[in-house]
Amino acid sequence: MSTELNYPDITMAALPPSMARMYGSRAAVVDEDRVLTYDELDVATARVSAALRAAGVGDGDVVLLHLGNSIEFIVCYYGSLRAGAAVTPVNPLQPMPGLRAQLAETGASIAFTGSAQLDRLLEADSDHGVTAVVLADRPGIDVETVPDGVITLAEFTAGHTDPAITDVVGSDLAHLAFTGGTTGVSKGVRVLHRNVVANVTQMVGWRAGHAVVADATGLVRLESRDGADGRGVVPGSAATVVVSPLFHAHALINMSFLLLCGATQVLAGRFDPAGMLELIERHRATYVTGSPAMWHALASHPDVAHRDLTSVRVVSSGAAPIDQVTLETLTSAFPAGAVVEGYGLTEATCLVSSAPLTGDGEYRLGSVGLPTFDTEIQIRSADDRATVLEPGQRGELWVRGPQVTDGYHNHPEITAAQYVDGWLDTGDIAYRDDDGYLYICDRAKDMLIYKGYNVYPRELEEILVTHPDVAAAAVVGREAGSVGQEPVAFIVAAAGHQVDTHRLQAYVAEQVLPYRKIRDVLVVDSLPTSAAGKVQKVALRERLVTA
Repeated sequence: MSTELNYPDITMAALPPSMARMYGSRAAVVDEDRVLTYDELDVATARVSAALRAAGVGDGDVVLLHLGNSIEFIVCYYGSLRAGAAVTPVNPLQPMPGLRAQLAETGASIAFTGSAQLDRLLEADSDHGVTAVVLADRPGIDVETVPDGVITLAEFTAGHTDPAITDVVGSDLAHLAFTGGTTGVSKGVRVLHRNVVANVTQMVGWRAGHAVVADATGLVRLESRDGADGRGVVPGSAATVVVSPLFHAHALINMSFLLLCGATQVLAGRFDPAGMLELIERHRATYVTGSPAMWHALASHPDVAHRDLTSVRVVSSGAAPIDQVTLETLTSAFPAGAVVEGYGLTEATCLVSSAPLTGDGEYRLGSVGLPTFDTEIQIRSADDRATVLEPGQRGELWVRGPQVTDGYHNHPEITAAQYVDGWLDTGDIAYRDDDGYLYICDRAKDMLIYKGYNVYPRELEEILVTHPDVAAAAVVGREAGSVGQEPVAFIVAAAGHQVDTHRLQAYVAEQVLPYRKIRDVLVVDSLPTSAAGKVQKVALRERLVTA
């Protein structure tokens, strides 16, 4: 398999007109009873770009996207990039302190928001740093109810048609994407246009077997790559059901990849297993992506047995590690689909590795696959960053490639520590097998040290979920004096089952070395998860402290 791609010298502004030229009247987005074609997406994003420029937004200015999954999110996202602005997506349910901090740190000049979260945004912007607040709700909103100083999206774009002309290039900022990173402190990752274009290009090659080629007009088209065997996404005939939040890098970059492949985006709203299964069947979805928590709920739902899910060709899991039991359940639920676990992080735009869906690669259960095109990885010693470890040895994962971002906004010290000579320290513990397949063991910050030994919570979690009484599990460390930290398991019982905590501890102890045993088990109704589907272990650790 070739490991070199040609990356078009474009910005993200080229995508809407390129996609319109390739797919025209094909449905780009389905949002409940509304359908937006690729032609209409081009027109709508051009209007937003022109309106932003008319409102004083210049190259590199920051636009806040304070929206949930909707046609409006997608239109405002591409419209902002076409205006030469950088976008900073934010969870519309973001608590006040975090929203206020993001506004202050980014200096966002214009915000797109919705009615449900408008008051929170206005309160967070108490110093009026945002010059315009645009209410980007579904059409038909009663303008009489809109507060003074707020304008609807229809009013904002009225009279604007031609797309903005900018001087933005690939080395300019596209996203300020906030993440906790490896330190737990929320920081804005500087994602450049060339990073997004590169990662989308890698995905198109890795999962659709096509190259992204620019022409003399500055637009792009897709060309089939040599050796593509059609196992992945088929451009122009794909559909996906979107439930992951678009403000998260995993869903946002996948959106551009799939739209560039002509895949219809069916927005599912709040995650509901039965509803999502119905949408997959009705729209004949071919590609679905999500988080492990979502997959567990979906694959174990009783409706799986009654739905026709044979259209699904690819089931992609990201945002967090997935346990082997859920992977096996997914394989049964989607018999015609290839289940692939990928690995990525915001600091690398999105995708770093996955099982390739085209070419010679194979899927290996438990592995997050091979590094994607033009991506190098190294496993380095945690004690000596200069020491690169051999296959099978666990250490810190470092990544280098065109998708590695520009560092953290206004955090030069943290940037210098994690971005070194073109390499990114991911903060993850991993190893490679002899064939180069990557396995993620744990987050470096989640690893425990008990009596001088390293204990990896993910290993224990994967054992716990194999027990028939357990539906979900998370393991965190509890301070235990001179011995360091001891592993404690939070358990969600399987439906109709009761957990005998002592027997469960013995079940794990039979399968691990003595220092890795679970020291305590707490049964809970549910595990706290973020909007992106990641288990919030900080909340679990806090519970241990306050218990």
